[in-house]
Amino acid sequence: MNSLALRETAEKFRSAQEASHATNHLFVPQAQLARYRAPPKTAIFPLEYAFHVLGDVRGKTVLEYGCGDGENTVILANRGAKVIALDISAELLAVAKKRLEINGCDEVELLIGSAHTLPLPDESVDVVFGIAILHHLDLELAGREIQRVLKKGGRGIFKEPVRNSKLLARLRKFFPAHADVSPFERPLTDQEISDFASPCTQRARTFRLPHSGIADFLPFWRGRAANFCAHMDTQLLRLLPTLSYYGTVKVFEMVKDP
Repeated sequence: MNSLALRETAEKFRSAQEASHATNHLFVPQAQLARYRAPPKTAIFPLEYAFHVLGDVRGKTVLEYGCGDGENTVILANRGAKVIALDISAELLAVAKKRLEINGCDEVELLIGSAHTLPLPDESVDVVFGIAILHHLDLELAGREIQRVLKKGGRGIFKEPVRNSKLLARLRKFFPAHADVSPFERPLTDQEISDFASPCTQRARTFRLPHSGIADFLPFWRGRAANFCAHMDTQLLRLLPTLSYYGTVKVFEMVKDP
């Protein structure tokens, strides 16, 4: 079995485990839809900012690249896009189908397939929207496919974990790994993201400095702590842009030449 087949087999196994825990709370409340319908440029959370960058997609074809259990699919459909939701996992797509039915999203096309060999025609998509997907993939193959299916002037919008600091990478090894992490996934570097998006026009914004991870260990105060840390990170990154090297999440957009 070649390395790509091994990677995708591992991802299917991980995704099946994820799907087994994703069968509850399938209804997406109006408050959550409103939160992501038109977030501002100054959004302090990366997912909100990714939906800000997305902009007006009414009537446009949006490929959700790695849709998972469909939570973001509902939001995309709610914003008026013609959504093609792709994932490699039949189990996760089954959960996404249930979620879409419960939320009345009847127009979404669910598509099972590999992100490395997209089952779509050339230049057929206005936007590729991917949330925490690229760090699972072979970037060279994925980048080639995204460039192929995007229309001229089309956009790719992604939110990804990053880790530029070798020191932080070494320190991370002392913390227990999450059970749902496959052996092939890893945070990306700024250079990898820049190379992936080349030769497209690019823009990016960094989020979440390392100290914000403290909020994950405060179950009773997680929401308030996350808000406080996000506000603090936003201010620090605005005042000291060089701190972006230590950021742990990046949202970036790539625009294919017209």
